[in-house]
Amino acid sequence: MKKPITNILLTQRLVIFVMVLTGSVSCAQDKRPEVMENTPPIGDDPKNYTTETVVEDINNPWGMAFLPDGAILVTEKDGELIYAKDGQKKIIPGTPDVVSKGQGGLLDIILHPDYSTNGWIYLTYSSGEGEGDGAHTAVMRAKFDGSSLTDQEVLYKATPNTEKGQHFGSRMAFDDDGYLYFSVGERGERDVNPQDITRDGGKVYRLHDDGAIPEDNPFYNDENAKKAIYSYGHRNPQGMIFHPVYNEIWVNEHGPQGGDEINIVKKGANFGWPEVSYGINYDDSMLTEETNREGMEQPLYYWVPSIAPCGFALVPEETYPDWAGNLLVGSLKFQYLEMLTLEGKQVTKRTKLMDGSGRMRNVKIGPDNHIYVGIQGTGIVKIVPNP
Repeated sequence: MKKPITNILLTQRLVIFVMVLTGSVSCAQDKRPEVMENTPPIGDDPKNYTTETVVEDINNPWGMAFLPDGAILVTEKDGELIYAKDGQKKIIPGTPDVVSKGQGGLLDIILHPDYSTNGWIYLTYSSGEGEGDGAHTAVMRAKFDGSSLTDQEVLYKATPNTEKGQHFGSRMAFDDDGYLYFSVGERGERDVNPQDITRDGGKVYRLHDDGAIPEDNPFYNDENAKKAIYSYGHRNPQGMIFHPVYNEIWVNEHGPQGGDEINIVKKGANFGWPEVSYGINYDDSMLTEETNREGMEQPLYYWVPSIAPCGFALVPEETYPDWAGNLLVGSLKFQYLEMLTLEGKQVTKRTKLMDGSGRMRNVKIGPDNHIYVGIQGTGIVKIVPNP
């Protein structure tokens, strides 16, 4: 039987207090000096590019999707869907009712891989529908007729609702087999949701494009499990890509104080939150003394200190040959775009881009193979490499 969490925290704090008094540790973070070894020092902005604001005056551009006509669909967290083209913007009606509270609102948006044929658009958002007061993350698909959203279908709604305002996730990606993946944060229920496959939250899910649950999902035959779950033990993934080289879904997710992570999603895998972590509590007390445990996945990479990652992209070779294959992650906390250089699956270098430009909410690669960044209070900015 697990010890009550309050007893665990009291024990942890007592241990830390004794260690501080005896001089064996100066603070909780110092208990893990090895965490710093994973984080190369970040290099200064090379400034070998220019930027161009392509969509102006958007308060919180959470998601963006590029339409075949050259327009960009941008989700505003407060619930608006914006159609932007040639410097003009219009609000698109037909969006779902969202509960815009805390970190909740109208979140990610992506197109179906075969959008030119079927016209499906996918949205994630905080929904108040269903059991309980408050809200939880939902996934909807709809069609865009040029002026409004039609044919709305809710594909998944996490339950139960909660009045808490944090950790909705949520990002989406399709893989090469046409499966839809999406993330749902643990909704502030750290000690309840992430490790329990009978509950929503703290998970990455997999569906068919029509919302049907694949029968080969890892917990499909578990009687009480949420059958859409693909992996669990996550905290709050706010970046997701399909990596075409490795044919894998990669996510980045918020840790507590320290311990933001990049994880490679695997079928049925447990990523450990909150049983293992490279972070500590916000009050500097120890969350857990374990950074790894048998049966739990290790991150590909983790940040100490936390950067508050949001958005995720892979740099294309066509436009940025010197950056090709690098990862891009927005930093909400430090207000820059971080570029991570990889050797295989090991991060060997970190570089700041657009340093000081604002809270980076999203980063995507457009159909023109340029990098587009969603910045709070600014809008959508395009990175153009110097000749």
